[in-house]
Amino acid sequence: MKICGLTATQDVAACVDAGADAVGFVLTGGPRQVDARTVRRLTVGVPPEVLTVAVFVAEPVATIARVARAAGVDAVQLHGSYRAADYQRLSRLPLQLIRAVAAGGDVHCGAYGEDLLVIDSPAPGSGVAWDWHGLRARPAGRWLLAGGLRPGNVAAAIRSVSPWGVDVSSGVERVRGVKDAALIAEFVGAARAAEEVSLEA
Repeated sequence: MKICGLTATQDVAACVDAGADAVGFVLTGGPRQVDARTVRRLTVGVPPEVLTVAVFVAEPVATIARVARAAGVDAVQLHGSYRAADYQRLSRLPLQLIRAVAAGGDVHCGAYGEDLLVIDSPAPGSGVAWDWHGLRARPAGRWLLAGGLRPGNVAAAIRSVSPWGVDVSSGVERVRGVKDAALIAEFVGAARAAEEVSLEA
């Protein structure tokens, strides 16, 4: 699972301690935006098994490549009208590629050459829960469910659509843009428990 929108060292530590698989940093706009230098500082000490992700929205491919290198991340996540050719250009970098798409878009994992797919709500980034049951085409492969997830509903979401993973940002905040360590631990715990039940079923 991925915890996104991190801006402080203690929040990154809370994610690692809770057992998150990936930590994300927004480099394009909004209350959670950080710069490449900050990302590099925040990821010092993150163990190699935890994926570090730089999130971009509608940035030119050349900018993404330059900033990702400066940030020192393991992966880039792209939101916006990117083409397969854009992913092809970025595939030359030693990074994993994550394509984020709103529900109703092309949810075939790997369609653009990406390594991971994030399926977000019809209003991406809104933090509003949506009808996961309406996800008609459940993709195979490594895909993450996002959009309005929080500790109280992540287990139901996992039981509903059986994603490969989940992605959360505002759902582990008590104040917009500020993460809460207790909510992070609660979210990861609920998701792990639901995943174990799904594997046993």
